Amino acid sequence: MYELELDLEEGADIVMVKPSLAYLDIIRTFKDNSPVPVAAYNVSGEYSAAKIMAKQGLAEEKRLVLENLTSIFRAGADMVLTYHLRDALKNGWLE
Repeated sequence: MYELELDLEEGADIVMVKPSLAYLDIIRTFKDNSPVPVAAYNVSGEYSAAKIMAKQGLAEEKRLVLENLTSIFRAGADMVLTYHLRDALKNGWLE
């Protein structure tokens, strides 16, 4: 909450939470207490973990990525920045 207050006092138009998956509770807290949109950054480590799991056959990439993104939005993010966007668009995962 301290960081949120500082950002708002500095005139932020958007506040960001990163990494996103480890801080879903913070995304919700920010959403509940912020007058500006909340962005979530799905960081490179989260992206790499999904890629490795898919490559090793531990998860289906599309399902894992969509579940991750859905959880971020369900936590309250208004927008998500993610390295998965290129694959999602190329493969039609968002249709």
